[in-house]
Amino acid sequence: MHLQYEDFEKIMDIGIRLSTERDRNRLLMTILEKGMEITNCDASTLYLYENDELTFKYMKTFSMGVSRGMDGEDIDLPPVPMKEENVCAYAAIHREVVNISDVYVSSRFDFSGPRQYDNLTGYRTQSQLVVPLANNENELIGVLQLINAMDEAGNVVAFDKQYEIIIRALGAMAAIELTNLSYVEALKAQIYSFVEALTTALEERTPYNALHTRNVEKYASLLADYITHLHKEGKCEETFEPERKEQLMLAALIHDIGKMVVPLSIMNKATRLDKGLEKVDDRFALLKALYEIDMLRGRMTREDYEKTAAELESELAFIHEIDVIDYVNDEAYEHIQRLAEKRHVNEDGTVLSYLTEREAECLSIRSGTLTKQERKEMENHVVMTSKILEKVQFHKGFSMVPKWVGSHHEYLDGSGYPKHLKGDELDLETRLLTVVDIYDALAATDRPYKKPIPRDKAIEILKGMAQKGKVDLRLVEWLDEALKAGLPDSAEENKTL
Repeated sequence: MHLQYEDFEKIMDIGIRLSTERDRNRLLMTILEKGMEITNCDASTLYLYENDELTFKYMKTFSMGVSRGMDGEDIDLPPVPMKEENVCAYAAIHREVVNISDVYVSSRFDFSGPRQYDNLTGYRTQSQLVVPLANNENELIGVLQLINAMDEAGNVVAFDKQYEIIIRALGAMAAIELTNLSYVEALKAQIYSFVEALTTALEERTPYNALHTRNVEKYASLLADYITHLHKEGKCEETFEPERKEQLMLAALIHDIGKMVVPLSIMNKATRLDKGLEKVDDRFALLKALYEIDMLRGRMTREDYEKTAAELESELAFIHEIDVIDYVNDEAYEHIQRLAEKRHVNEDGTVLSYLTEREAECLSIRSGTLTKQERKEMENHVVMTSKILEKVQFHKGFSMVPKWVGSHHEYLDGSGYPKHLKGDELDLETRLLTVVDIYDALAATDRPYKKPIPRDKAIEILKGMAQKGKVDLRLVEWLDEALKAGLPDSAEENKTL
């Protein structure tokens, strides 16, 4: 055999393909298939070195129509032990290419296994070329076993010695790429473990919103999968290939990490007054006692006292109602302002206000539980998220995560925060995170300060925001369709919403 120009061209093409392949399974299949193509052999087996054994990964025999492991299924054959009497184990142990012209006449290794296989299947194993797959640090990755080389007439012949160099080179290139993929996978795993640790810490820090991060990840995954589904049907130009979705999922998991620095008094504020309501209760009890003293000392009549005591009871009931109500209307707001001006003046001139300035401010919050200052501190979590992530050196496959996360509270019309970005300044991933973040905030069941909103109502609110130019209407509609479609990720959600 003499190598032709076409052979070198084919080898170079394989090398380029191996160096650009990012899927581990496809890379392994490429090794097997290209090894068979180069040597024009009928069968092959690829083993991976795992737990000090050689595990069957792929098997292929053209003449018998056998193809196993190609769909990711496990091959139910026992692994090959690392003993030198096994030809594959010998090649692996010594990092040596083994070329056998006929296993039936060779006494160098124990070929009882191939012979038994031949008896069961009617196949005739003859020539073998066994190549160890070791990287540039001589670490064993696996073994490629090529079986029954054929000449142009289709006759089984021995593997030409020139193939030993070619397949060894192919194996080395593949092993290095597999090692590189392993490094990338290990780096990704490290990043995910770091994110998981921070997410767990955030969840443990507050009993409220504990499921929010997980839900945002779930809805982001659901919506990304649905967009990919639409793309396959030709209904959408966008798609989320595995790498793009992987980056989106990391962003979803880490999107609120800046809340680690938000005071718990704000994070856990369940009502307008929260724990401060107890102080109001105590003060109104004190006010009643002071008015009773005034009555006993003749500073007011019993009739005035009883009227004042009834008013105190009514005002306190009003405060309790306002503390948890969804929205403070104008009438209630003005009532609070009048109440804030009321005070008791003792005979020694000591003044006791019904409400402190802080309490009046909290009760006057139109919607939600946070004052303007508290909301500003809460919103600052986005800035803190960006500051925290600036300290993290992300792998290039996750380089967009800080940008998406730092912008997930921005709106298309520029009215969001913190940078007031708008329109094309916001990537699809950012827009997606914004929509699912708002959706979960509306539909969440673990918020003590609000009742969960049914799915249809939450989608209606989001559509209203889209009509005002704040969020992407396409994404809202796709999320609605995805939730209704009952895709795997949303099956359980549809039962509860």
